[in-house]
Amino acid sequence: MGYIVTSPTWSSERYNEDKMKIINDAPLSRYTSLRAGGLADKLVEVENGDDLAEIISKHSDDRVWILGFGTNCLISDKGLPGTVILNRAGHVHKLDTAKFKVSSGYNWDGFVGHLISNHLWGLEFTSGVPGGVGAAIVGNIAAYGHQVADTFVEATVLNIKDGSVEVWNKQKLSFDYRSSAFQLPENRDRIILDATFELSTEPLGDLEYDSALKAAEDLGLKPTSLLNRRRIILEARRRADSLFSNPKAGPWTAGSFFKNPLVSGALADAIMKYEEHQVSGTQILHQNLIHGGNETRVSAAHVLLAAGFHRGQTWGNVRLDPDHVLKIENTGEATAQEIYDVVQHILTTVKEELGIVLEPEVRFLGEF
Repeated sequence: MGYIVTSPTWSSERYNEDKMKIINDAPLSRYTSLRAGGLADKLVEVENGDDLAEIISKHSDDRVWILGFGTNCLISDKGLPGTVILNRAGHVHKLDTAKFKVSSGYNWDGFVGHLISNHLWGLEFTSGVPGGVGAAIVGNIAAYGHQVADTFVEATVLNIKDGSVEVWNKQKLSFDYRSSAFQLPENRDRIILDATFELSTEPLGDLEYDSALKAAEDLGLKPTSLLNRRRIILEARRRADSLFSNPKAGPWTAGSFFKNPLVSGALADAIMKYEEHQVSGTQILHQNLIHGGNETRVSAAHVLLAAGFHRGQTWGNVRLDPDHVLKIENTGEATAQEIYDVVQHILTTVKEELGIVLEPEVRFLGEF
């Protein structure tokens, strides 16, 4: 059954205030890949040519939320009070041969494609990752052994509370595995306006991840050119069902829900036994090192399996993907609270069964 938004309080009234598109009582489920969540009191759509800092300043009397492409968040059924700014626009500016400044609302994969068209290396391994540039920096997204931090230079950062603007360099962002300083509670009111990246005219690393190498072999492509690498990565992501799609009828997902945890060596050995693809322990350790920077940063998928969860497991309208256990799905009519409750059940069970504290990669917005 398809997912239908039914809300008697939603007003389709859309009006222009100083050339800004504003929607009152906007159903936020329409703007997220999980298709769940309540209303925004007011939603402002950023368009090309708009000044994000100026838009925020005009609504500074409200509680301000920044929403990008909605592919890595779960919004409460109670909605978000104040003003939600939908940041899905912007530009790329070439500063010199290999240095580019890009708006935080620019589509990440579009930015990667733009760099590849300029024959620049460094971010091609993140081809196909959904979301915006700002979210990519906040989460220090990584793929196939490479991460945003590798080529990041600096970001222009707005403090919503006082309107001040600063430039934060890589050191100030304290990048780590799937994390940055923007995830700290004390930085919740800081917004990325734009960011600068410095790429390379030469390759910055080799393709080492087994699934990507297998895709390259099957396609008959050598990963020695940028276009080939992009094709290989996109094919590897397609095979892993990790290319973003948002079907009209569901199921809907935010992709992998949990970060890969660091565990003890003994526990890592035990968890790796849940690998089902005839991959040796040595290979798994190598993949852990490439993917998470440490041999004992184990797959969260293996952790769920070890804790007793299984692919396709359901709780009403919430399901673990039948092929990829890390994907929590809204099969059609799940509420945000139902999804959240399943997440909490998984976290509690993993802690009780294995002593592992899993950390969600998906952000929770609003009151649960």
